[in-house]
Amino acid sequence: MSEDAKAEHLETPAPGPGSFGRVEPDGTVYVRTADGERRVGQVPDVGPDEALSFFVRRFEALELEVSLLETRIKSGALSPDDAGSAIKTVRTAVTDAHAVGDLDRLLARLEALSPMIAEQRAARRAERAKQNEEARAAKEKFVEEAEKLAAGNDWRGGVNRFRALLEEWKALPRLDRATDDRLWHRFSSARTTYTRRRKAQFAQQAEQREGARATKEKLVAEAEALATSTDWGPTTGAYRDLMTRWKAAGPAPRGLDDALWKRFRAAQDTFFAAKQATFEEQDAEFKVNQDAKEALLVEGEALLPITDLDAAKAGYRDLLERWTAIGKVPRDAIKPLDSRLRAIESAIKQAEDEQWRRTNPEARARAEDTAAKLEAQIEALESKATRAEARGDQKAAREATESANTYREWLTQAQKAVSDFSG
Repeated sequence: MSEDAKAEHLETPAPGPGSFGRVEPDGTVYVRTADGERRVGQVPDVGPDEALSFFVRRFEALELEVSLLETRIKSGALSPDDAGSAIKTVRTAVTDAHAVGDLDRLLARLEALSPMIAEQRAARRAERAKQNEEARAAKEKFVEEAEKLAAGNDWRGGVNRFRALLEEWKALPRLDRATDDRLWHRFSSARTTYTRRRKAQFAQQAEQREGARATKEKLVAEAEALATSTDWGPTTGAYRDLMTRWKAAGPAPRGLDDALWKRFRAAQDTFFAAKQATFEEQDAEFKVNQDAKEALLVEGEALLPITDLDAAKAGYRDLLERWTAIGKVPRDAIKPLDSRLRAIESAIKQAEDEQWRRTNPEARARAEDTAAKLEAQIEALESKATRAEARGDQKAAREATESANTYREWLTQAQKAVSDFSG
């Protein structure tokens, strides 16, 4: 289009709706469209302008309806399907309209909306595909987690997690039927498997707890029967055995377990409190004996170190006789006193062993024989060294002399051993 034509087009105003109609003298009104002219109605007893204006207002109402529909479709307020239905309805109204105006232009505006609806439909389809893919990925993730829970042993947290997964599953859109049914079957099967295993586990625990209850009730009865015993040693061992069996029994039903333990513990406390009180009373009585034995130990320790073995042995025998006659001492003093007494006994035993070693005739004879042999070997080596020097063999003389010196060191040690037997 030339610049002059564009200017002319811009200066020419768009024709008004009335220019698309005409009025007969009898008030009959016609509208012109691309298909030709058609009758739209009759308004008798009024002037041509008024008759035409009546049908122009109807056109303006249709034009407003088209404008509103355009706005709603462009904004996305209508779904593509609803928009298509609305266009079809308005198109029918425009096509058969008893109105005067540019009806062809209204139809063209309606037709121009079809590509927009197609784009919106494609966009919604793509969005729906994206949402379906996200929903599929989410459901597959839920299924994997559910199957992992079903194979595990989280009997408390697993229940809450399955409940949360189910609520999240319900909030997701459905997929195509085959995929949705397949994933749901896996999820539901995992939940069923978990529920069955959980019930079986709790049933087993309940059975075990019931068995533990019966065992612990028996142990409580035994413990209560021993509570007043004064046979301190064996009863202490019996309570130790009861405690081992109690730990091996496992937990009883909640609540009852604590009650049984309180009874069991009360029986133990009763026995051990009586035992402690008795021993404390005995310890007070035995303190005098402890003092007496400590005095004896002072006498015995005065024998050390031992210089007169016979006197030490006689003194120790006398100490033991008086020690035995004194009697029991407090429990915490037994070990220290016995340790000091054994130290005195050990010193006397060592002195006896040393005396026997010094007076053993066989050992003395062996020591003297060894010394004599060493002396003879030294004489032989010295003689050998003298002969070697006489013939000028310095190497042989030196070797013989060195050997003699070595044997002389051994002789010194052997002579010391002989002198020990003379002590």
